[in-house]
Amino acid sequence: MPEPLASPPTPPVPLAALLADRELGLRRIAGPDDAGSRAVHWVHTSEMTDPYPYLLGGELLLTAGVQLTDGYADAYTARVVEAGAAALGFGVTPVYDTVPAALIEACDRHGLPLLEVPPRTRFTAVARGVWRLMAEARHRELRRVTDAQQGLASAAARPDPVPAVLRQLAVRLNGRAVLFAPDGAELHATGRVPSPGARTALARLARVVRTSPGRAAHTGSPPAAGPVPEVGLASGTGPTSASGPTSATDTADRAHLTAYALGGGQGLVLGVAAEARQAGDHTITGVAVVLLSLLTAPHQSAAEAGRSAALVRLLLGASPAEAAPLLGPGPWTVVHARGGDTPFAAGALAASLGSALVDNDGDTVRILTDREVTARTGWTLGVSDPVDAADPAGLATADTRARRALGRAEATRTPLVRHQEAGFAGLFAPDEAAAHARARLAPLTGPGGSPALVETLRTWLSLHGGWDRTAVALSVHRNTVRQRVARCAALLDADLDDADVRMELWFALRQS
Repeated sequence: MPEPLASPPTPPVPLAALLADRELGLRRIAGPDDAGSRAVHWVHTSEMTDPYPYLLGGELLLTAGVQLTDGYADAYTARVVEAGAAALGFGVTPVYDTVPAALIEACDRHGLPLLEVPPRTRFTAVARGVWRLMAEARHRELRRVTDAQQGLASAAARPDPVPAVLRQLAVRLNGRAVLFAPDGAELHATGRVPSPGARTALARLARVVRTSPGRAAHTGSPPAAGPVPEVGLASGTGPTSASGPTSATDTADRAHLTAYALGGGQGLVLGVAAEARQAGDHTITGVAVVLLSLLTAPHQSAAEAGRSAALVRLLLGASPAEAAPLLGPGPWTVVHARGGDTPFAAGALAASLGSALVDNDGDTVRILTDREVTARTGWTLGVSDPVDAADPAGLATADTRARRALGRAEATRTPLVRHQEAGFAGLFAPDEAAAHARARLAPLTGPGGSPALVETLRTWLSLHGGWDRTAVALSVHRNTVRQRVARCAALLDADLDDADVRMELWFALRQS
């Protein structure tokens, strides 16, 4: 018999479905009574005396018997069976008016289904009928898989996702789904209960899988514990193999058993028992394996756990100074961003910057990251200078600087602007510079001033007195900018057209 080949990507067609096609008018006249369950993978026409070298197995072989004689009918049938053909179709006329009796007897003797193809039915019509039935079966399979994927995804979003996914899988496969613990105990089980022998075989198969994490069981021989009663084990390959999952079949009630080691290194195993295997079962189970692996895997690294702990401590009343060190030493950078065109864009941006610390107020996305920040397509970014997480005041200052950098980036239409410390400011003691800044800007921060005036003056000076760009950065009208700047000049009693005055005020604003 020729070497078995991989099945084609389309599902096979039961011979019974082909016989039920009234337009073709095929009729079974020989072969076993259960011939309707035979699977037809393709159609092949041949008038060769010995078609064996040209058959792959699973064909409906069509012939008009051009070279067939009564004396050769038995040998011919034996060779067709040896080649693995699913059935033989004999076309009456133009060579024979009826199917030869010797061929009918030979097919009954060798157990080969023999179909009579009426004169009105061309062989090409039979081939088209098979392809049509395959396409319909493929469509049903894809629809079933799609519905199952949607059902499993919805189950994974429930408050009790693991049991919900198992229940959904059991329903879709019309069987039983079991989640085995590392010690072999059943953590969760749902669906139709198989026979005791099948349950024992499934548990033993799960132990075999657990010895080779990440792969389905390869059960060429039973485990060391001894043979499974009334269970035949079929060897196979891992779930990522093109040949499909390993299965174990109960010879008493033909329960099909599969087991998969879940990812995440938890030692968990998914076991499935079903009465029959259907097209698409492997894909549906594969989706469940991925979901269960994600749901049962630890989701937090040590760093993420520390950041969660920092948030919990803040919520429970700890001061920022006590909670900030749990973020890790950093250095940390604050990023302010605007852009993105989907509800998930902020999360995707944070992920690209290697951080889960993201806040989206609907207008501006704020991200705290310890990675290098580079420009991102579709986003405008303002980036602070790096700070140590042990200094909560430094984080707050960095947040302010990132906001200002974002305003400058939008005003200048630059994808990314970083905050930079002025070298001139480093020549003065910080406390003296801060005292001078408070005194110089007091008119703007006192009773007659407002934070809006300070921010407008800061932005206007940073943009070299550009009215339109300042309006864009502050999201106000340009006339509002002019009015605010004029009010600043009046309160400060300063000539803002003077470069020295501008420099002095810029220095004070940098220290505020």
